[in-house]
Amino acid sequence: MKINWGTAIVIAFALFMSFILFFVFRVQSDSKYDNELVTDEYYKKEATVQSDIDSEQNAKALSQKLTISNTTEGILISFPKDLDFKKIEGKVSLYRPSNKKLDFVNPITLSNSDLLIPKNNLVGGLWDIAVEWTYEGKSYLNKEQLYFQ
Repeated sequence: MKINWGTAIVIAFALFMSFILFFVFRVQSDSKYDNELVTDEYYKKEATVQSDIDSEQNAKALSQKLTISNTTEGILISFPKDLDFKKIEGKVSLYRPSNKKLDFVNPITLSNSDLLIPKNNLVGGLWDIAVEWTYEGKSYLNKEQLYFQ
């Protein structure tokens, strides 16, 4: 049987399309290739954008800034020393861009002006850290990316 150029091009094109479709279906059906959103409630989170901007501006206006640092014990969050640590409330959200299953939220409970997140709760790699806190009714938000080893 003789195959001309037109038939060969159609066969090659059909094989290529089948190859691509095979991988599309494989990625969509395999749980190993998890296609997750950054946040589950995207639209609800989008509604709070302006309050987040205001909270970030409040944090930048402080005379002493909140600091987030990488230590051998874990991640150390130091609140401003000129504020009474007993009046600070809020939460620390740790988001792992590469794996949603590693994300967690820590409530802020202070015995001094520092909060330590122990390294046994953390896996090495890049972390997005958001500290949402209030002091005397005023809200603050600090965000930082940190590479933990």
